[in-house]
Amino acid sequence: MSRVTKLLQFLPLLAIAVPAFAAGDGAGVSPRAEAVFFEGLITNSIFTGWVFGAIVLVLLIKMVGKPSIRPTKGQALIEALLTALRELFEPIVGKKAFPAAFPLLATLFIFILLNNWMGLIPGVGTIGWHGADGHFTPLIRPFTSDFNGTIALALISFGAWLIIVFKFAGPKILFLDLFGNKAEKSETPGWLYPILTLVFLVVGCIEVFSIIIRPFTLSVRLFGNVFGGENLLHGTYFVFVFYFMEMLVGLIQATVFTLLSAVYIGLICNHGDDHDHEEGAAEAH
Repeated sequence: MSRVTKLLQFLPLLAIAVPAFAAGDGAGVSPRAEAVFFEGLITNSIFTGWVFGAIVLVLLIKMVGKPSIRPTKGQALIEALLTALRELFEPIVGKKAFPAAFPLLATLFIFILLNNWMGLIPGVGTIGWHGADGHFTPLIRPFTSDFNGTIALALISFGAWLIIVFKFAGPKILFLDLFGNKAEKSETPGWLYPILTLVFLVVGCIEVFSIIIRPFTLSVRLFGNVFGGENLLHGTYFVFVFYFMEMLVGLIQATVFTLLSAVYIGLICNHGDDHDHEEGAAEAH
């Protein structure tokens, strides 16, 4: 069978699939999650996040099963993914904090990536019901397309940052990193050193402000890209060019979120790894 014939056979399926994807009017989606259970306590994004998280957890357990030296295909796939993530995050976070930070970073990456891609599944955003006033309430909505969901993820990342930094670096190193004079006193003129101390103090205050707003910047970046992509797809009736572009955007945004979380930890906790390595090399000689 020629490729042209296969394409012609595929076109009727495409004609059926595209309307099923779209909301029907091309007007996009609401930025607010819809209340679906318990008089508004549970929204469709929360419901979807819980259900999808449980499904992903069960699938991961089923794929890995009982770990063995000779891995199954599922175990080999998960191990390859975790190995790639380890090679990406370990140099950033540092060896000291990596064992504590890696479970968080790997979980965030997998959860965010799959939820970003979940908006591309047929029926997401279109399965639901019409109320008495004709308003349509979708049952399924990607967790990361709701700002409440992304701010929750950002707050978890920020809370973990506080715990890891205070455990593996301590308040003294954190204070010196923020407000300490980074100039070498022996190499700096005596009249300039106090001025630099004042400059670094001001810079530290600015850095504290940037740390405080990290949950907001992390959440807005993720929400804006996922929600914007969701509207783009609904507004263009899931044109396949934009469909595959959104797959790439979902991967990039999951990577950016987790990379920034790793960088924030590494900025404080990754001090001294190179120094310890040099000391170990010197002792070996």
